[in-house]
Amino acid sequence: MAFLPRRGVIAISGPDRVGFLQGLVSNDVESVTPERAVWSALLTPQGRYVAEFFILTEGERLLLDAPRDSIAETIKRLSRFRLRSKVTLEDVSESFAVHAAWGGRPKVDDDAVVAADPRLDDAGYRVLAPARLPDAAEEKAYVAHRIALGLPDHDDLEPEKTLLMEAGFGELDGISWTKGCYMGQELTARTRYRGLVKRRLVPVRGDGDLPAAETDITRDGKSVGTLRAVLGRDGLAMLRVEALEGDLQAGAVTLRAAPPAWLRLSWKDDRLAEAAAATEGTGS
Repeated sequence: MAFLPRRGVIAISGPDRVGFLQGLVSNDVESVTPERAVWSALLTPQGRYVAEFFILTEGERLLLDAPRDSIAETIKRLSRFRLRSKVTLEDVSESFAVHAAWGGRPKVDDDAVVAADPRLDDAGYRVLAPARLPDAAEEKAYVAHRIALGLPDHDDLEPEKTLLMEAGFGELDGISWTKGCYMGQELTARTRYRGLVKRRLVPVRGDGDLPAAETDITRDGKSVGTLRAVLGRDGLAMLRVEALEGDLQAGAVTLRAAPPAWLRLSWKDDRLAEAAAATEGTGS
């Protein structure tokens, strides 16, 4: 288990909380249970990333485990769509200490909110406790865990640029394909149906310690991607699909991509692509 001091919590309360959030985020809010979180994202109307978060439920509230530095902007954007919905949005980060646990369900007191991380079985659990738990490791332990599994985090994604399908949301249960409309859905669906995923976020390993995050990655002097998370020789990088094999350079370090087993390089469905093109052609 690790304490994640750079994560905070947004509380959404009120009788319309589920329906309100359902029409705005990428995943199915109705599938949240006390035992299992939902991982989701808020997008721009153009389908670009704004923020990711885990949605947990506690009594009459939804709790969004979110990056602290995105909370103010997330509340601001969500509030624009509140209209007549009976909901209240509040930053309650000072009331919770966010943790990630793996290697089995953590044993914590009843005042902690615990839910399975839905992305992978090995991902573990999200834990919202009143204070930092005494046996929690530093955040670096979780960074190593998620890099090994290829799990994205807010640090790896570029606001108003990254597409969800580039960052594994399609494979890691971060998108509902059946729930209906949400903000940014059109581009997300088109990316899937047409197979237009040109970049992917993947683990990488260097022949020495990797340089800092945001270092350019090249092949034969041509830019093919960017380092995101870095921990010693291991990291995550956003790479062009054609750069997922063979040696690459980041500064003086040679590195190679190590795509995880869950990663799917092709999403294209010819039948769905034809149907989408036909629909666009009618102007509907």
